Amino acid sequence: MPTYEYKCNACGHRFEKFQSMSAEPIRKCPKCGKMKVQRLIGTGAGLIFKGSGFYITDYRDAGYKDKAKAESGSSDGKAETKAESKTEAPKSESKPAATEPKPAAKTEPKPAKKKE
Repeated sequence: MPTYEYKCNACGHRFEKFQSMSAEPIRKCPKCGKMKVQRLIGTGAGLIFKGSGFYITDYRDAGYKDKAKAESGSSDGKAETKAESKTEAPKSESKPAATEPKPAAKTEPKPAKKKE
């Protein structure tokens, strides 16, 4: 159900009303009580997804899903990841030994080109 914006032409009061699309427009002003309310033409609201239940991959087209299946070589990508997780050895929680950074490779300047 959309939210409509109204304005009273008598007192200038502006307000919004959450109504069904098939509902009749409001005519009586809730502030002054006169029958001078007019529904305004608005731009409308865009589609808004709120909450943590929506992901960018939820609404991809079938072509994307088909390509992903072909690349993984499996008809169901989830089954492959579950099988991989069972075969992995548990990781130890010890910290890896610190390694020294490697020195940067030396580069020689290129000889200047001769102009002909």
